[in-house]
Amino acid sequence: MKKIFLILSILSLTVITNSCESDITSLNEDPKHPTVVPSGLLVASAEQELISQLLTPNVNNNISRFFTQQWAQTTYIDESNYDMVTRPIPRNHYNRMMASSSAITHSPGVLSALRDAKQFLQNEGLDAVKKGNNEAIIELLNVYTWANLVDTYGDIPYFGALKAVAGADNASEIPYDDAKTIYLDLVKRIDAANAMININQSGYTDDIFYKGNMAKWKKMANSLKFRLAVTLSDVEPTLAKTYAEAAYNAGLFDSKEDNFGLASFPSGLFANPVYQEAIQSGRNDFIPSDVLVNYMNSTSDPRRDRWFIKEGRTFNSVTGQYVPGTGTYKGGVYGSNNSFTGYSHMTSPKIDVNGVPEVGDDGNYMIIAENAQGFLLDYTEISFLRAEAAARGFNVGGTPANLYAAAITASMTEYGISSTSAAAFIAANPFNAANWKQSIGFQAWVAMFNKGFQAWNFARRLDYPVFVNPDDSTVDGVPVRMKYSDQEYLLNKDNVTAAAQKIGGDNVTTKIFWDVF
Repeated sequence: MKKIFLILSILSLTVITNSCESDITSLNEDPKHPTVVPSGLLVASAEQELISQLLTPNVNNNISRFFTQQWAQTTYIDESNYDMVTRPIPRNHYNRMMASSSAITHSPGVLSALRDAKQFLQNEGLDAVKKGNNEAIIELLNVYTWANLVDTYGDIPYFGALKAVAGADNASEIPYDDAKTIYLDLVKRIDAANAMININQSGYTDDIFYKGNMAKWKKMANSLKFRLAVTLSDVEPTLAKTYAEAAYNAGLFDSKEDNFGLASFPSGLFANPVYQEAIQSGRNDFIPSDVLVNYMNSTSDPRRDRWFIKEGRTFNSVTGQYVPGTGTYKGGVYGSNNSFTGYSHMTSPKIDVNGVPEVGDDGNYMIIAENAQGFLLDYTEISFLRAEAAARGFNVGGTPANLYAAAITASMTEYGISSTSAAAFIAANPFNAANWKQSIGFQAWVAMFNKGFQAWNFARRLDYPVFVNPDDSTVDGVPVRMKYSDQEYLLNKDNVTAAAQKIGGDNVTTKIFWDVF
C-alpha cells in the first residue's frame, strides 16, 4: 500500500506540473495517443482522486456537508451561505471528476484517467480473465463517478464526453444528455461489468480499495446498482423495484469489511482529506452545526460521545483530564459567524488550550484523524437503502421496521457503540410506519455524518430533514443541485444553455430528475 501511494504521489506531481504548462502546449496533446502509463497506476490514481474529491471539506472543491447543514463555519461563512461563485466550486468539482468534457485539457481528473487506463489495458498482454476483471474495475469506477455527476448537476455531457481529438474544430462543444437516460445506461453498464467478473482470479494489484479482490468488487457492483435503483424509485417505481430486487438477490454488502473506500488512510501526502483540511492545516474553520447537534441532543444519540467534545467541560489540572459528564453538546449556528472556542468540536488529535487531544466522553475515538476511515459506499448506507426499499414495497429481505433497526445498528457498530446502547436508542426512537420517510430520512442523515454526498442524496430523495435557508444566503433556497461549471458557458455555450433551459433553469433550486417531491 505504501509503495502504491508513493508512486501515486510522483504521478500526481507529474500531472500537476503538466497542468501548469501553457494552454498552447496542451493543444498539442492527443488524448487518443497519450504517453503510455501502466493502466493499474492510472486506476489507482483515479481512485485516489475520486475519494479525495468526494471526502474533502476543502471549500474550493466540496461543500456538500453544507448542503445538508451538518457542519457550520467560524470566521468565513460564505460557503455555508452557499456562495459558489467567489470560489468556483461547481467548476472545480466538475473538472476534478471529469478533467474537462472535451478531454483536451489534461488536468487531474477521475474519468480521463479511467479512459486512458482502459485504452492502455488493451495492449498489456493479459489473459482474458485477468483483462476482464481489470476492465470491470475500470467500468465500475466510471459508473460511480458518472452517477455522482448526474446527482450533482442533472443533465451532463455523457455519450459524447471524453472522446474529442485535440485540435479538432468544436472539440469542446459536447452535447448534454438527458440525466434519466444516463442513469438507465449506467445500470446497464453495471450489469455488463458484473458479468465480466471472475471471482476466482484477482484484478489490479494496484487497486487501493479492494486490492483486486473481485468478490468484493462483485458486491460493490450489486450495491451500486441497488443505490441507483432506490434513487430511481419516485420516477420509475416498477423498474426501480426490478433493479433493486435483482441487486439484493445477487448479494449486497453484508458487513463493514465490504465497504467501498479505505478503512484506514495512509499517513503523509495521502492522509485522510478531512484531517488534512481540518487539522493538519492548523486552521479552526469547522464545527458541528446546531442543526445536527440539536437533533442528536433531542434523541440522546450515543454517537455524540464519539463524534464531538462537549463545550464548557471542567478540566481537572491535577489529573490532566476533563471531568466526565461535564459540559454540553452545543453546535455552531448554521450560516452564522461562530467562535471556535464557544462550541463543541469534532473529535480529533488537535491539542486544545489545556494541552490534551480533543477526544470525547467515550474513550479516545477520533472521527477526524490522519488514518481515519473514508468510504464512498458502505454497509451502513446500504442498510438504510434496504429499509427505504422495504418501505416502498420492495422485496429485500426484511420488514421496514426490522431493516430500520438494522441500519441504525450498523451505524452504531461502525463507530464502536455497544449493541446495548444501540438497542436502547432504537427503542426510544422507533420506526414510524405512518411517516417512514421522516423516520428513515432523519436517521440516515445522522448516520451519513461526514459523508456529504451520501447524506445529500438521502435528504433530497426523502425530503427529511427540512433545511432552512440561512438569513445571509446568497441563493434562493438550500441547494438541491449545483449549477453548471462557469467554464462550460465559455467553451460549450450553446449546449449548456440548451441544457439549462431543458431542466428548468441552471439554478441551485432546480431539482435533479429523480427528486420529484
